[in-house]
Amino acid sequence: MHPVIFVSASILLGTLFGLQEWMTMRLWSYRMSIGLLFSAWWVQYFLWGVICWLLWRWCGPWIQRANAFRIFTQVLPLSIVASVVEEMIWVACFPRLPLNRPHMTYWHRLAFHLDAEFIDSLVIFWCVFALFRGVGYYQKFREKEAAAAQLSVQLAQAQMAALRMQLNPHFLFNTMNSISSLMRTDIAAADTMLEQLGSLLRITLERGEVQFIRLNDEMEFVEMYLAMQERRFTGRVHQQLWVHPELHDALVPTMILQPLIENAYTHGLSRLDSNGLLHIEATRKDSHLTLSVLNNGAGLNSNSSKVTDGQGVGLANIKSRLQLHYGDQHTFSIREVARDQVEVTITLPLQFSASPTETLTRFGA
Repeated sequence: MHPVIFVSASILLGTLFGLQEWMTMRLWSYRMSIGLLFSAWWVQYFLWGVICWLLWRWCGPWIQRANAFRIFTQVLPLSIVASVVEEMIWVACFPRLPLNRPHMTYWHRLAFHLDAEFIDSLVIFWCVFALFRGVGYYQKFREKEAAAAQLSVQLAQAQMAALRMQLNPHFLFNTMNSISSLMRTDIAAADTMLEQLGSLLRITLERGEVQFIRLNDEMEFVEMYLAMQERRFTGRVHQQLWVHPELHDALVPTMILQPLIENAYTHGLSRLDSNGLLHIEATRKDSHLTLSVLNNGAGLNSNSSKVTDGQGVGLANIKSRLQLHYGDQHTFSIREVARDQVEVTITLPLQFSASPTETLTRFGA
C-alpha cells in the first residue's frame, strides 16, 4: 500500500475519464484545450489518490473495524468533509473553469462545481471505503487460512511424532525378545545382537525427528537389522536385497522397510526350519518408487485376520504415515503371489535428496 500505488492508480483512472470526455467533446464538436482537459482530470484524481492514501495510512484499521453506528456517525461526515476539501483544492487550481461563463468569484465557482460533482465525489469516497473494507476482509481471510494451514502442519507433525514414538518401542521390544530367546542357546550371538541393537538405536537417535531420509541410509539400517535376524535364524533364511543404482538418493519415510521385514519374519519366516526366502527390492517406474518385501513361510490365509488386514502395529503405523505424507499419491498392498509366498508393495512419488550419496551400502548393482 505504497502512496505511489494510490497516486498512480488514481491518475490512470483520471486519464481514462479524461479520454472519455475528450472523445465525447469531439463527437459533439465542443472546443476545449486538451491540455486543460486532461490536467483537470489528473489533478482531481491525484487529489483523490492522496486522500485515499491518507485514509489508508491514518484510518485504515479504524475503517476496517467500524461498525454500523460509527459508519453513520463518523465515516459519513468524514466523506462529506473529504469531498468538500478535495473540491476546494481543485477549484483553486483551475480558476479558468467553468469555461464560457462570466467572471465568478472563488466561492461562486466552488458552489457551482459542488452542485455538479458533489455526488460523484461521495461515490468515489464510498467506493474507496468499500475497497478498504474488502481488503481488510481479505487480509483476515488469508490470516485465518495461514493459521489453519500452520495448525494443520503442526497437527501432522504431532501425528508423525506419535507414530514414531509408537514404532520405536515396538521395534525395541521385539528385538529385545529376539535377544532374550538367544541368551540360553547362544550367548555369543546374543552379545553380538546387543551390539548391533546399540548401533541401530544410535542411528535412530541421530536421525532425531527427520521424517525423510535417503534410500541408501534406510538400506544401511535394514542391513544392520537383517544381520541381527541372520544371527537369530542361523542360515534358515536366504536374504536378498536389490536397489536400482539410480535410486540410492531417493527420499523415503524413515523406518519404512523395517516393520515390513519384521512382519515377514514374525508371521512367515519364523515358521520355517529351512529354505526361508526374504527378497527386498527397490525399483523405479516412471515417476514413482516401488518398494517390495517378499517372503515365504505362510500364506495370507494362514495368518490371523488382524495381520491379514494389515492392522498390526507395524503395518498400521506404516499405512498411517504414508497417508499423512502422501495422501492419495501412494499405494500399499499385501498379496499372495504364490503358494505360501506373500509380497508387500509400496508405491511412492519419486523424490531425490539435494545432497548425493558419497558411499553406497553393499546392496544393488
